Amino acid sequence: MQRLVTRNRSQRTSLRVPDQQLRNARTANQPIERHVAKLEGSLEQLRAQVRQAQQVAGLGAAAMTLYHETNNLLTPLLNYAEAALRADDPQLMRKALAVTLTNARMLVGMSERLLQIGAAKPAQPEAASIREAVDDAVASLCRDLSKDGIRFSGDVDESLCVRMDPLHLRQVFFNLFLNAREAMKEARGRRLTVEAERSADAVIIRVEDSGKGIAPEILPRLFEPLQSTRVADGAGQHRCGGLGLALCRDLIETAGGRIRVESAPDNGSTFIISLPPA
Repeated sequence: MQRLVTRNRSQRTSLRVPDQQLRNARTANQPIERHVAKLEGSLEQLRAQVRQAQQVAGLGAAAMTLYHETNNLLTPLLNYAEAALRADDPQLMRKALAVTLTNARMLVGMSERLLQIGAAKPAQPEAASIREAVDDAVASLCRDLSKDGIRFSGDVDESLCVRMDPLHLRQVFFNLFLNAREAMKEARGRRLTVEAERSADAVIIRVEDSGKGIAPEILPRLFEPLQSTRVADGAGQHRCGGLGLALCRDLIETAGGRIRVESAPDNGSTFIISLPPA
């Protein structure tokens, strides 16, 4: 009987050893786990900062357009005001006020859209309308594409939605449209087309331009930060280049999607986006 008890005690003792070793191991690993958690938090903050820098870079490319379009809206406003004051004509004054109201609203709308494009916000996936995102992105360019000789076609079914943050989807289109306008500066028959369709398990969006295309050696690195297809300036630098497409990939992959490109020199480019349906 005693021997059995001893054996049982021995067994209980031997069973305690692994438990104690496990507790000791967990205690020893706690500083490492805390350090890893801290590094993960720092990495997430860095990603947010990089994303914000990418968004600001896109706004920099649109800033000159906004400057010119602001002048275009302010010039008739000033001319009407001066003419109305010189003529002392109540009817002309009313017309001047009407022009002032219309153009001021347009300026406020452009500014608000650009501020939203540059907003840093966490993803809030919901049913995002592709048609609305396309229309908002075009409006955020601050200049009608037809003024640059670009024929735009974006007649997407209004009911077609994807599971993505609506602002992030607009930011993707905004950057793709900026790049397309830049790529078509010297092209003939300028066309920018957006098409979308529902497949078996995804929504496929195609953004196609008739620009200068992308060199084969650049294609594998196109979505890397700081990679640019733009011609360098006199100092050998690219202005705000190479961040927009990296941002597009980041936002799309965060939503569980993918983006790729098909392009060849002088044959335009087609960006193909796959996103989960709403």
